[in-house]
Amino acid sequence: MTDYAIELVGISKRFGAVQANRNVSMKIAKGSIHGIIGENGAGKSTLMSILYGYYQADAGSIHVGGRETRIRNSHEAIALGIGMVHQHFMLVDTFTVLENIVLGAEGGLLLKDGLARARDHLKALNREYALEVDPDAVVGELGVGLQQRVEILKALYRGADVLILDEPTAVLTPQEADHLFRILRALKEQGKTVILITHKLREVMDITDAVTVMRGGEVVGNVATTDVDKETLADLMVGRKVSLRVDKAHREPGAPVVTVRGLGLTDARGVKLLDNLNFEVRAGEIVGIAGVAGNGQSELLEVLAGMQTPSCGEIVYKGETLTGTRSRRPRPALWREKGIGHVPEDRSREGLVKAFSAFENAILGYHREKTVRKGPLYARRTLIERTRDFIEQFDIRPANPLLRVGLMSGGNQQKVVLAREIHADPDLLLVGQPTRGVDIGAIEFIHKRLVELRDQGKAILLVSVELEEIMALSDRILVMAGGQITGEVAGKDATAKELGLLMGGHKH
Repeated sequence: MTDYAIELVGISKRFGAVQANRNVSMKIAKGSIHGIIGENGAGKSTLMSILYGYYQADAGSIHVGGRETRIRNSHEAIALGIGMVHQHFMLVDTFTVLENIVLGAEGGLLLKDGLARARDHLKALNREYALEVDPDAVVGELGVGLQQRVEILKALYRGADVLILDEPTAVLTPQEADHLFRILRALKEQGKTVILITHKLREVMDITDAVTVMRGGEVVGNVATTDVDKETLADLMVGRKVSLRVDKAHREPGAPVVTVRGLGLTDARGVKLLDNLNFEVRAGEIVGIAGVAGNGQSELLEVLAGMQTPSCGEIVYKGETLTGTRSRRPRPALWREKGIGHVPEDRSREGLVKAFSAFENAILGYHREKTVRKGPLYARRTLIERTRDFIEQFDIRPANPLLRVGLMSGGNQQKVVLAREIHADPDLLLVGQPTRGVDIGAIEFIHKRLVELRDQGKAILLVSVELEEIMALSDRILVMAGGQITGEVAGKDATAKELGLLMGGHKH
């Protein structure tokens, strides 16, 4: 008998010119919680996709419970006792919890008998692991935390002894994340093995027994969690010293730059996406918007950027009321000219054209300005030189203004967007998910630039689902739930517990 649930030996996988995994070896102990961390493109998800049968390795071997095996698809992985909870849940919203769990494992031709057996099994699993899920609830009516538990139940119902979780806390409140960790500890106590893919170093330190660090498709560290700290793990991930602290001195804010009064947005179905929002952002401060994704933060940014028209209320920018004014020109272009910059949440859809070069993307939204033109044409040479300055100032790699942006990493794409918006010298900068899909080294850089802008007297409205980021950067924090502001907390006084309660809809 082996002490290891999973052993990966010399796993390599190539996609065309990209070597996703290179000679990867790791051992995952039975009855442990094992973290796998690394920057974007480090090869974590590819490796777990090989273990779960989505991909076939080009070289190397997989050992499950001490026995070498070949896993050709997810059915074979499930048969070997391997389950996976994906970041984006694989559930049918209109089905009940019970129906989702038996889907694909109905247990015979007569569905009624299969459902009855499954109900008894679910009751036992609910009791054993404190999952607290109603089998008759419609999945689409459950919160994301409960939906995630349904995914865990699905895997356990199919007999999983090894459970892979991909970024499991990305859409959870702190309280929901704490409950998830209690479930994972209960699974561990029952002898289950948990593999946790995450980029949140605090979670790795809190919940795991051992950590594998990957960089550039290779393993650069296999360590016991008790033998390392967050700083050491960050250095291993990036390959250099990284500061995880945000250095931000106290600063008294100036006059209000933007004031929002009674702002509302109702969709075509009559659903209130924004409900009576009232707040202001002053010069020289960062106001963070905290909340679980899908609670109105995206719509708020779009309204303030002029991309959506509010149903009611007003936006006053530097003493001028922007709402209710008519113009032949698009509102986003008009508001940009007034000094409102926007780093959108989804850079791929709203911030960049991936088929365009870096220098072409560096003028998007500002392409009507006379400074970028030479007569009726764009001043190509000037634009290329300006982009070279961006590349130097923002450490954009590769350092080629002619390169298609689609060939850059997520972090460098984000730097192109930030360079463009900061160069315009806005008085109000709307920033959505500034470090989504961004490597830890680029996160450090982006945080520093945002603090520098705040210290220069700029007003910044920051939306992020990363609670640590909100708490580290914000002078004031507004919390949104159900399209409403449920509370305001000073950044220096904020705790994850208090913010989590507000995110759950508990009002101050």
